[in-house]
Amino acid sequence: MSTLNDIKIKNCQPRAKLYRLYDGQGQGLFLEVLPNGSKKWRLRYRFQSRCRCISLGSYPETSLKEARFKAVDQKRLLEAGRDPLTERQKEQPGAGALTFAQLVHDWRSRFFPTWDEKTLKKKNLHLTNYVLPALGRLSVQEITPAVILNKLLRPIEEKGLLETAHRVKMLCGQILRFGVASGLAERDPTQDLRGAMPPVVSTHRATILEPARIGRLLREIDLYSGFIVVRQALRLAPLLFVRPGELRQAEWAEINWDESLWRLPAEKMKKVRGAGSPHLVPLARQTLEILRELQTITGFGRWLFPGQRSHDKPISDMAVNVALRTLGYGKEDICGHGFRAMASTTLNEQGYNRDWIERQLAHTERDAVRAAYNYAEYLPERRKMMQDWADYLTELKENV
Repeated sequence: MSTLNDIKIKNCQPRAKLYRLYDGQGQGLFLEVLPNGSKKWRLRYRFQSRCRCISLGSYPETSLKEARFKAVDQKRLLEAGRDPLTERQKEQPGAGALTFAQLVHDWRSRFFPTWDEKTLKKKNLHLTNYVLPALGRLSVQEITPAVILNKLLRPIEEKGLLETAHRVKMLCGQILRFGVASGLAERDPTQDLRGAMPPVVSTHRATILEPARIGRLLREIDLYSGFIVVRQALRLAPLLFVRPGELRQAEWAEINWDESLWRLPAEKMKKVRGAGSPHLVPLARQTLEILRELQTITGFGRWLFPGQRSHDKPISDMAVNVALRTLGYGKEDICGHGFRAMASTTLNEQGYNRDWIERQLAHTERDAVRAAYNYAEYLPERRKMMQDWADYLTELKENV
């Protein structure tokens, strides 16, 4: 392992994910380079058979030379049988121990550059409304299974927000596991809370599956008298069965007319582990006809579905649902997301290969390597399936 020097440190550039530069002097010292460009000194060591990690400051405020001196000081504590992390906590003002709020701050500053705006908003909402008010002032050592359950999760559950309680528990687990890996916490006590709360009963997205009702819905969509751009979005939703947010943010530059393909950029997709490739949506003949009609209306701009008040932004995320309600369909009947369930259920019942369907739905791929390369997987088969699906919908609309 090569030894660090100031030139190497100054020249290292941030990447999409955090990475480490190790100092080759055998002290366990390394520099973390965060996606936001900040650089943090850390020291990894073992105490009582446990691997721990302690912060030694930021670069350039703490130089390489100073970081090495600090590493030597921590090693002397170890040689004396003392844990550097425990000794530091004793030196902190106030209660003398790392608070859960401080751990949250460390965790959030480390990971927030990797989150999309929607994920960041959700996590901050849960932290601000629930986690920090209940647990923020407690020391990490005081965070026990009973404390998490009684001070945090039970009050949320009693408000009727069972799913939120489960999500908050998962969030606390992420933070505490980060604390364990960083040497700031002994263990993740949320693991002892399995079965402590009732499970969330999963509910499927409201959709329509009966052929006669699907045909009637498609005919009524054609007669929708509201904003014409929303009507075209409604007509395309069952043919494409992408997520509503992906549909409304479609751009003309993403449509490949020669290949009859919509190439949906990875950054617009729901976060998929390992995703870095576009999602390919084959365009059936009926889909292309609707797109050509729409192009005469909005093809001069960026968005397929620009807003009525401003062409600089797409239609709102509620536009399709509001249009469905205008047509007389309640939220218990169908929602924008329900067109995905309609296609998935029907195509499975019709005997299409499940892998084709799942790939076309762009469901989360657990294997990160596979996710990076399979975006074009089964494309010929998916082309045929999408055309068959469009033909099936046309038959229902015209004859059922």
